[in-house]
Amino acid sequence: MDSAKFGEIYRQFYKPSVAFVKSYVHDRMAAEDIVSDSLISLWQTLRVETVDSPKALLLSILRNNSLNYLKHLNVRDNYAEMYASLSERELGIRIKTLEACDPKEIFSAEIGEIVDKTLKTMPQQTRLIFELSRYRNLSVREIAQKISLSEKSVEYHITKSLKALRLALKDYLR
Repeated sequence: MDSAKFGEIYRQFYKPSVAFVKSYVHDRMAAEDIVSDSLISLWQTLRVETVDSPKALLLSILRNNSLNYLKHLNVRDNYAEMYASLSERELGIRIKTLEACDPKEIFSAEIGEIVDKTLKTMPQQTRLIFELSRYRNLSVREIAQKISLSEKSVEYHITKSLKALRLALKDYLR
């Protein structure tokens, strides 16, 4: 069977074959590729053996090639779904881990040490006023009465201690 015979087979079977395959694969380009490959397979078979019904053989070839294509799509889609599912789970784990990461907890001991060191460098009265204000939650008025200072002096010492702590903790206060 020569190339003229192939042209005849192509003209006779191409359009109905594309319509048949496209009805299953739902992709015009894929259908055209499947039909082209199938027509070549039919032509190669007809060149070496006698076939009583080329149309029936072509239908079998089209069916098998279409099935192979759809099975391939199924495997690809299943893999894509599995990969997406794994990626979603992994991303969820990373998000939850990062959300659970609390820098305050991680650095709390270190921050505590820095606060203690900074407080030790302060004058005794400034340190006492800070501790009364922040650790015992006394108001400015209560502190002023307790240590016999003006409220303005107490505010000055609190401001002075907070400034020193802010400077010492600058890397942690971003």
